[in-house]
Amino acid sequence: MLNAERKQRIIEVLEQDGVVKLVELVQQLNSSESTIRRDLIELEEKGLLERVHGGAKLTNSHNSEPSMNEKSFKNIHVKREMAKYSAKLISEGDCIYLDAGSTTIELIPFLADKRVTVVTNGLEHVEKLVKLQIEAYLLGGKMKVHTKAVIGAIALDNLKNYHFNKAFIGTNAVHQNYGFTTPDIEEAYLKRSAHLASDATFVLADHSKFTENKFAKMFALKEATLITDTIPKNVKEKFIQNSKIIEVEK
Repeated sequence: MLNAERKQRIIEVLEQDGVVKLVELVQQLNSSESTIRRDLIELEEKGLLERVHGGAKLTNSHNSEPSMNEKSFKNIHVKREMAKYSAKLISEGDCIYLDAGSTTIELIPFLADKRVTVVTNGLEHVEKLVKLQIEAYLLGGKMKVHTKAVIGAIALDNLKNYHFNKAFIGTNAVHQNYGFTTPDIEEAYLKRSAHLASDATFVLADHSKFTENKFAKMFALKEATLITDTIPKNVKEKFIQNSKIIEVEK
């Protein structure tokens, strides 16, 4: 079992039971006690669990996320301002990737008067794009009912057919050391692949995502331009050396 797969399984067990014994993980994962101890230490350093005597317990919801409907009502004004700014970065004739998510979907109304081609993994996104008669392609693959995002091996294979001028990607967390992260490893792979297929990548995330860390890393801060709202000075100082940040005024 690969290192990342083993850690993912540890988190899955904790999400289900809340607490797990070291000996149980050794048996379930068919790994040595020293290997599991090392995994627990690394996961604790990332703030994903808390080690207790003889095992570990879950400390936060790093491996779960709210539904698309739940996210749609949070910081809606800020999301629209970030989306409005992002649309100004798109040129006539651009081919863009629009990641699934409650922030990126706010960008769609601002594309109505632009001649662009959009590829997305968001079911709700493609419906809005079609209504506005914007040329759109939906990736095939496994649908996450909770967030209405297409993920998985088929979606990854679909992405190989495209090259993008720009990619607009959402994230669940922004951390000065671990970069952009998300709870779902499959979604992280897809976001990373879209990023690699693009000439320029823009990550849209409001201030509430800062200093958090989720399970799966998408890519490093320095690999993309972060579009966000106003950042507190003490928080901004932690990020400024490793990232390109655009602060959109509310």
